Amino acid sequence: MRVSKHLTVVLLIVLSVLFALPLYWMLVMSLTPNDLLKLSSTALWPQAFTVDNFLGVFRAGLMMRWFINSIIVTAAATLLTLLFHSMAGYAFTKMRFWGKRFLFSFSIAGLMVPKEALFIPLFLLFSNFSAHNTYLALYLPRVAAPLGVFIMVQFFRGIPDSISEAAEIDGASEYRTFFQIILPISLPAMTSLGIFTFVLTWNDYLWPLVSATRKEMFTLTTGLASMQGNFAQATELGSLMARGVIASLPLLILFLLFQKNLIRGISISSGGK
Repeated sequence: MRVSKHLTVVLLIVLSVLFALPLYWMLVMSLTPNDLLKLSSTALWPQAFTVDNFLGVFRAGLMMRWFINSIIVTAAATLLTLLFHSMAGYAFTKMRFWGKRFLFSFSIAGLMVPKEALFIPLFLLFSNFSAHNTYLALYLPRVAAPLGVFIMVQFFRGIPDSISEAAEIDGASEYRTFFQIILPISLPAMTSLGIFTFVLTWNDYLWPLVSATRKEMFTLTTGLASMQGNFAQATELGSLMARGVIASLPLLILFLLFQKNLIRGISISSGGK
């Protein structure tokens, strides 16, 4: 028993190193001068230390504007997703209304629809309102995510009905019960959903590429990709890796800060304790 436990630990350590190695290699190359990387890019330690690659990224193009755009779009999408999906999860589990099962099944059926299949309807919809190249067009499609409804429904099913019934007996309205009693209890699930939404929205490339046609409205992913059209930017590995580090840094910080909440939320939402 003890031997199998040690083998499991060793296996997990090996897998962790394998997953972390590309990130570490990217960081090493981002701190290495481009001239040296043209000679060799396989070193696992900086052959010479420099921060010019990072400074060059922020000096190039509209990098700061793209970074701010990503922050605005991701924050708006995450907050609205948490609000609407938690309300939907509460309605589907704690409220009685006609057609509830059908609406829930219809919502979950959206998981089977590839997001690329929705691009043309979404593009035409926002075109009719002249909303392209706006923040609204960039974050609003992210708010309707069936996965978020599923996560919140799974969590709310584990909350005893006696809690909401006791609040109803005390004279609390549905809104007060939801915002003051149920919502604070659902913090672990909301943390998991918030992290998922943040990561998916931050990394989203295809929809911003379709909706944003003006460079000043690019998000970080589309903006960095547009810099690949510059031959010098595409061939300088140090600059390329620096852009990758900058783009992934917020996600890494988010995971390190909320990893315990994320694991707990996934466990509770999937029926664990």
